[in-house]
Amino acid sequence: MQNKKLQPLVYALLIIAGILIGNINNSNTTNSNSANTKINGILYLIQNHYVDPLNIADFEDKTINAILNELDPHSAYIPVKKYQAVEEDMQGSFSGIGVQFNIIDDSIVVISAISGGPSEKLGIQSGDRIVAVEKEDVASTGIKNEGVIKLLRGEKGSTVNITIKRRGQHELMPFAIIRDDIPLYSVDAGIMLEDHIGYIKVNRFSATTYTEMMEKVNSLQEEGMQKLILDLRGNPGGYLHIANQMCDEFLKEGELIVFTEGRNRSKEETFATSKGKLENIKVITLINEGSASASEIVTGALQDNDRGLIIGRRSFGKGLVQEQIPLNDGSVIRLTTQRYYTPSGRCIQKGYGENEQDYYSEQYTRKEATEFPDSLKFTTKKGRTVYGGGGITPDIIIKRDTALSYLKINIMISKGWLSEFCLKQSESLKKKNISNHKQVDMESIYLKYTAFVQQKDADFKMKLGNVELHYFKNLIKASIARNLWGNDVYYSILSQEDEFVQKAINSF
Repeated sequence: MQNKKLQPLVYALLIIAGILIGNINNSNTTNSNSANTKINGILYLIQNHYVDPLNIADFEDKTINAILNELDPHSAYIPVKKYQAVEEDMQGSFSGIGVQFNIIDDSIVVISAISGGPSEKLGIQSGDRIVAVEKEDVASTGIKNEGVIKLLRGEKGSTVNITIKRRGQHELMPFAIIRDDIPLYSVDAGIMLEDHIGYIKVNRFSATTYTEMMEKVNSLQEEGMQKLILDLRGNPGGYLHIANQMCDEFLKEGELIVFTEGRNRSKEETFATSKGKLENIKVITLINEGSASASEIVTGALQDNDRGLIIGRRSFGKGLVQEQIPLNDGSVIRLTTQRYYTPSGRCIQKGYGENEQDYYSEQYTRKEATEFPDSLKFTTKKGRTVYGGGGITPDIIIKRDTALSYLKINIMISKGWLSEFCLKQSESLKKKNISNHKQVDMESIYLKYTAFVQQKDADFKMKLGNVELHYFKNLIKASIARNLWGNDVYYSILSQEDEFVQKAINSF
């Protein structure tokens, strides 16, 4: 009810703010100061005279969000309490105990201790269950991922006391862990596939992405890489300058990477410099509906400069540049100030739709266009036709198979059954000294999985189509392998049944 009472006030402020924004665009500093005085005056009146008590700080946050929602889907307000987590994700590190975990059966289960982190140094193992933090029970309390992160992360050098329940040990095991900097990797894998073909998977463009990628490139080139599959599927973007650095490695000196332009920002062009390490490597880039922003900058630059094929499905369509503006209380506003354009002049930004839900759900309901009006046709450096209108349209389109829903597989994943089963199986295989994934008997393991699911839910029907079954068995195998041998082996196994990757291999 409180929110309903506040809505008229928010709308009133929005109306006033709309008038004031219009005035600011056509006035001098005096009018801007007057606008600030009016808004502050209204907030003062509400705080001191409104009939019901309210949290003015919370009210201000809601008002700011409501104003920004009138602009575009990507201008955003980030309050102080969320800003640190957002920054940690983009800076590529945080301070914590260094474990990857899942919540299984209402328990915090360690999936792996991060290599070189404080937990690994103390001997915390895959499968350990964290049952208490600072002597407070956390098992069977309904704790969520956010709550676990809040408990385990903290200031570098600070100590957190946790209690572990380890399989086969009757006594609980206490650990005093000194928090340290933990890397957040943005490059998931860098592996050799076949026939001198390398594969690099990038999950976002953070501050460390370029360095991480070049480490993988150096390693793969030492192994004889002559061709590269760059996987940007599901990559939501990140820092523009990191995308430019990545492009610079592929493009020759003087080739245009991207340009930006805004109402109050002059046109800025970014060009490749000399001696890119990947200039002579054949490259194919993979994208899908989840590839956005910086991913589209890289893809657009490679496509428009005829640097390599793009394979997959049309990318998300985010072509707006946000500037981060700090506020006095430590919160920030990310305000859209420019649009970015690919070298051929394409603006990647798609339409906003009627509302935010329409904007984000469009990627799931869209159809791959096969015909484009002349106004959306652009020309690459060598004269090939490419298309605008929102997102990057691949050179080779992988159509979505509408007959395959993967619904039951997604249900099993969301319930945590897959991760729980694979963790148990990896612990069992570890005791048998299995040295590689080729020694894993998948038929036997899948039978164990079906029995495991029946124990979880006797009414759950495991019937899968042939294609879904083949995919799911491979996913189980890859997930077990990741627990035992890491991400590179996981992606190596997945690539064998990955339609996008296999199409790329056959397209070089």
